[in-house]
Amino acid sequence: MYRIGVVSLFPELVAPVMESGVVGRAAERGLVTLEQLSPRQFTADRHRTVDDRPYGGGPGMVLKYEPLRDAVLALRRSLPVGSREFVLTAQGRPLDQALVRELAAAPGLLLVCGRYEGIDERFTEAVVPAEVSLGDYVLSGGELAAAVVIDAVVRLLPGVLGDECSHVEDSFTAGLLDCPQYTRPEVADGREVPPVLLGGDHEAIRRWRLKQALGRTARRRPALLAARQLTAEERQLLEEYEAERAKLNSSG
Repeated sequence: MYRIGVVSLFPELVAPVMESGVVGRAAERGLVTLEQLSPRQFTADRHRTVDDRPYGGGPGMVLKYEPLRDAVLALRRSLPVGSREFVLTAQGRPLDQALVRELAAAPGLLLVCGRYEGIDERFTEAVVPAEVSLGDYVLSGGELAAAVVIDAVVRLLPGVLGDECSHVEDSFTAGLLDCPQYTRPEVADGREVPPVLLGGDHEAIRRWRLKQALGRTARRRPALLAARQLTAEERQLLEEYEAERAKLNSSG
């Protein structure tokens, strides 16, 4: 069983990810569990204060060191040894499929959700130094980001997906965007399914899908291709894709 712990001031924002879809079914089958703790549970004053004004002045409030530390220490006792730990912040390591695979390979995961103006720097220095970010933008807090991380990780756990090959063909798994997908009917508003997908030639289908993935990545996320060492077949397929696209544009 994969165990996840989340430190959050708003656990109600994280909990729904465990209640439906792929993650919900995994939880029902006992493949994953989620435990959440609020820093407010580890305060001593009657107001359960978890934040304070920043030293040096400035807007907003900063999450205090001690409540976060104690919440993490409590969760660590219920998580397997070797569980990965991250604070969800805008300045963290960008989340990508490679990191998701790393997290899914660990025995458990602990996520700390930031809020307000930020977290006391001493917490990320001494307690949970690793940080992860969904991208170059700012959310109100880390809870929605935590839900995204949980969904991405859980779907890679053994036994979670009905078809164990499903995640192998996802976008980014091979460093490429996914190829176009089609289902019935064969014609929709005059648009036909590519004939190669209907012919039953598995090798032709494989090459077509790889060609489309390469071409789509080149057009939409060229940086991914720049970081990839293309095989001879991939270079040939990419050249075919560009030639076919140029011919289509010239005839249109």
